[in-house]
Amino acid sequence: MPHRLTTIPWKQELNAAAYKYHMIVVWVAVVLNPLWAIGDYFNVPAHFTDFLIWRITVSLATLIGYLFRHKLTEKPHILAFIPFMGIAIQNAYMYNVMDISEIQKHTFAYIALFIGAGMLVLWQIQYSIWIVAVSFIANIICFNLYSPVSIDELLTNGGLLTLSVALFTILLINTRTNLTKKEIIARLALAKSNEQLAEKNEIIEEKNKDIKASITYAQRIQHAILPPSERIENVLKDYFIYYTPKDIVSGDFYWFTSLKTTPTAEKPQENIFVIAAVDCTGHGVPGALMSIIGSTILNQSTSERSVNSPADALSYLNKELAKNLNSIKDGMDMSLCAINFQKMTMEYAGANNPVYVIRNKQLIELKPDKIAIGADHENYESKKFSNQTIQLEKGDTIYLFTDGYADQFGGPLGKKLKYKQFQNYLLEIQDLDMPQQQQMLNKKHLEWKGALEQVDDILVIGIKI
Repeated sequence: MPHRLTTIPWKQELNAAAYKYHMIVVWVAVVLNPLWAIGDYFNVPAHFTDFLIWRITVSLATLIGYLFRHKLTEKPHILAFIPFMGIAIQNAYMYNVMDISEIQKHTFAYIALFIGAGMLVLWQIQYSIWIVAVSFIANIICFNLYSPVSIDELLTNGGLLTLSVALFTILLINTRTNLTKKEIIARLALAKSNEQLAEKNEIIEEKNKDIKASITYAQRIQHAILPPSERIENVLKDYFIYYTPKDIVSGDFYWFTSLKTTPTAEKPQENIFVIAAVDCTGHGVPGALMSIIGSTILNQSTSERSVNSPADALSYLNKELAKNLNSIKDGMDMSLCAINFQKMTMEYAGANNPVYVIRNKQLIELKPDKIAIGADHENYESKKFSNQTIQLEKGDTIYLFTDGYADQFGGPLGKKLKYKQFQNYLLEIQDLDMPQQQQMLNKKHLEWKGALEQVDDILVIGIKI
């Protein structure tokens, strides 16, 4: 006869929940992992045979664990630990025998492993650390033995993102396990006396500490993908980046690179400085995860020979998001500018986000296409972005931004600041240098907001020509 819910110890109930989720992991490894060899046959035919051997080996090892499942009801982590360890080593080998284009495609498969762990695994933190450590060591070994690419190419085209997501997953799994444990304890505690309510409050407090600690670490990971100021200052001498997330982590991010364009018969090779202000759907952790993916695809776009303008880059990002995140309807708005300081020209393309150029106290607005990147998965191929070119002059000031500054509620009537006031304020502070402009923008925001809560992430980038 089954126990009543209130008589089941929290550990037994946690194991039961883990056993259920880990059985899903087992069947993914036993059935789907070998089936994914079909994709290997078409995407990496040169390695189809050795990839198939790896997949079958992992599947058989997982099947053996499954056959002894009745002995593992008190240790359900073993059920998932075997396939995750096997797939981690398998992916390390696959990742390091591929060329750049294959690595870019496989990056999302590797990330899916860790995201799947965060969704389906309930175990103590040491098992996550073991898997990430073994995966890291296996990648080092396989890189030295097999990799045809350099470490810089590997990191730029997905390696750094994969490592960041792997570290993030350790915290995600640990937080999820702790939350599940605490939810079970809290649920059982509701049936007990008032004396045990103090324990529930302690659990809630500990849960909040765990969540904040995990999100704070996620902030460090997100900051690692933002371009360091030293790199930007090698190109720009007079600029500011006003970046104020609503929460600990942000759905807004900025991206920058210096590159040489692909020469054509009509256009010789040129040195270009590229910068973008991006606003992902939402804020907090969901927005931060989207920002990591968006930054990675923008990095990949720099090695695509077909991408030779801001409009090309936005179309490429739109296509890759639609291909790789086809179950998610959220996307991002952005403005992207490519500046040629020798020719004093700027090319611009925008997805819902404009760019302002202020010249001689007159504001010029470069308007965007009314298309959100990644929001229309079914029709992404028909969505094309337009490119605009403007001749720059000495003393021009360029502003890229997201909607957070203009959408802030405040003032005497508690209304939105709106873009007209934002434009007027930019005109008012034109005589100040760029660091002073950033200070004044922050002061204006705080005065306008007053005691009200910040409603969205804020990003404003200013560049003086």
